[in-house]
Amino acid sequence: MKYVAMIYGNQAKWDAFPAEAWPEAIARQEAFNRRYRETGELLGAYGLADAAAAMLVRRESGTPTVTDGPYLETKEYLASFYLLDCDSLERAQAIAADMPFADTDPVELWPVLHESAADM
Repeated sequence: MKYVAMIYGNQAKWDAFPAEAWPEAIARQEAFNRRYRETGELLGAYGLADAAAAMLVRRESGTPTVTDGPYLETKEYLASFYLLDCDSLERAQAIAADMPFADTDPVELWPVLHESAADM
């Protein structure tokens, strides 16, 4: 079963994080990524740009129309997401709880119900 694990953030949180702590935080995250890639349970880990770079794309009269995003009016936004492939919900929960900052910030975990067939 596949799961998406999501981490939320905001600019105030990033600004408050001490600059000298970033190298260790990144190393801890990369160790986590490596550990679960090696087990085959981490299919992908993706960090997203700041919310100021988000955009909304619509189609109007057959033409793309792009406006500033993000869609939701919120202080927090999706900062990164991880695609997991686990044998059980309990295993996905254990991996999410093992994320480096799960002791201070929750990880949102969503089951993936279906995916498009690769051969289509």
